[in-house]
Amino acid sequence: MDQKQLQALVEQISIRVFGKPFRHTAFFNPRLRTTGGRYMLQTHNIELNKKHYEQFGEEELIAIIKHELCHYHLHLEGKGYRHRDRDFRELLQKVGAPRYCRPLARNTKAPKTIYTYICTSCGLTYRRKRRINIDRYVCGRCRSKLKRS
Repeated sequence: MDQKQLQALVEQISIRVFGKPFRHTAFFNPRLRTTGGRYMLQTHNIELNKKHYEQFGEEELIAIIKHELCHYHLHLEGKGYRHRDRDFRELLQKVGAPRYCRPLARNTKAPKTIYTYICTSCGLTYRRKRRINIDRYVCGRCRSKLKRS
């Protein structure tokens, strides 16, 4: 889905569901990570997370658009547009928009490297997430040199 298709979809949903036109811009913001979309108070634009569309499909995108349009129309009418406001919650229920979007699957990072150091004298083993300078640090028990294992 490109910019023109997204803009047309938002305008169509606004007219069909809310009975009011959407006169600003809707676009995908690639920097969004934890949210499905956001309504910008100053510009009245709507930013959407393309990852939600790619992962869950058009149904989820439409649900997010409805949610953001609730913010949009209530703000322009001077009513309560925040999540905690009664006007907002009632409009969400009326149009069938979700209060929250589905969470994205988290990218599981590769397991972190664990560095192991052994005392040359007493044999005590140290496991660390960070590398240490073995020329500078010594064993805490006997003060002997360390070596990497």
